[in-house]
Amino acid sequence: MLLGINQAGANWQESCQSRITTPDEAVKAIKSGDRVFLTGNASVPLPLLDALVKRAPELRDVEVCHPLTICPADYVAPEMDGHLRINSMFISANVRKAVNQGRADFTPVMLSEFPLLFKNGHLPLDVALIHVSPPDEDGFCSMGAESGLTISGAEVAKIVIAQVNEQMPRTLGDTAMHIDKMHYIVPSNTPLFEMPMGDNADQDVVEKIAAHISTLIPDGATMQLGIGDLPNAVLKFLFEKKDLGIHSELISDGVIDLVEAGVVNGARKSLHPGKIICGFLLGTKRLYDWVSNNPMVELHRTEYVNDPFVVAQNDRMIAINSAIEVDLTGQVCADSIGPKLHSAVGGQLDFIYGSSRSKGGVPIIALPSISTQRNGTVLSRIVPLLKHGAGVVTSRNHVHFVATEYGVADLYGKTVRQRTKALINIAHPDFRDEISAQARELNYL
Repeated sequence: MLLGINQAGANWQESCQSRITTPDEAVKAIKSGDRVFLTGNASVPLPLLDALVKRAPELRDVEVCHPLTICPADYVAPEMDGHLRINSMFISANVRKAVNQGRADFTPVMLSEFPLLFKNGHLPLDVALIHVSPPDEDGFCSMGAESGLTISGAEVAKIVIAQVNEQMPRTLGDTAMHIDKMHYIVPSNTPLFEMPMGDNADQDVVEKIAAHISTLIPDGATMQLGIGDLPNAVLKFLFEKKDLGIHSELISDGVIDLVEAGVVNGARKSLHPGKIICGFLLGTKRLYDWVSNNPMVELHRTEYVNDPFVVAQNDRMIAINSAIEVDLTGQVCADSIGPKLHSAVGGQLDFIYGSSRSKGGVPIIALPSISTQRNGTVLSRIVPLLKHGAGVVTSRNHVHFVATEYGVADLYGKTVRQRTKALINIAHPDFRDEISAQARELNYL
């Protein structure tokens, strides 16, 4: 019996026996000066990462590249300086402080191009730390919950260290890697990280925004759902719709209920009809169990899923993405708070542009009208000018619809004066007079 598969005498089983090892032994393959890829989101292989942190004092200048990670932040602790240097392509909460203190790095890149940094040799990889399902009878493991951002990096790394987890779902699509391609095999039986959606303190506001967005979604639409509570909340308002499809960088638990209700069936998708297409999973054990060996769900490489020219092939493509603030010309900041780095572009521009090129497509930016700071100060998120140093993720030239709890502003093809009026109408009422006065000073009104 090997890793849950009973195929006595199979060649691949015999060949990989010598490669089965412990996390501590596996990470000895990482040398000073190496560049290491770490798979992310719910698939962070924590035993391998913990072993690398333990080994770190013996190493110098190891660069660890990764997307969003859900895990403890020991690997970016101050004592890792000089040993491990993080290069994050999506700033998650656990590494945000280190990035803004200059102890970790951030590489801005669209999600559709993230795997290409490794695949095309911009960031050559010495080692990949991956997290996979047990092999099938032919020796193929599935990348499981995080395939889209991982498989290309794993294919080009000189050394692949794989955590083979009995609890990793076997996802279908473009997710397979043969165990013979893995240089070190670390068996495990550990739960995946979970990230429930819908626990937002401002859930009432989120659901009002979601209700407005739902009116923009026609029967037969194909949807992209960005990360966070708001896209997931939209799903609750779609049970009266018909023949919806999913083509998204990620899916979460809310999709399951719509599939079981017959609302999401992909019947009218123009690309991959009948299939839910995504790059990774982010949710709870319910989601991970539901997708395992589910032929309706296919995970594909992010350079394919997020390619705007692939996205555009879906008719009636709906893109739902969030923002930190939007100015009166339509510029969308979604990755920083002023100059302070907060997250990344993610898949926002991929899908906003892709859906805008889709026949009947609807690109949507959604955000609450206000934010409350830690000191109790309330700020408008519809602003005359973006904060000094704020990053523009979606340009004023790409933006179409902006939604808050007060309604939806259609900005496409509109002048700055028309945009200003439309955005003031969906700003919080307490700030509308102030914004209007500043707009007149800018000659926007």
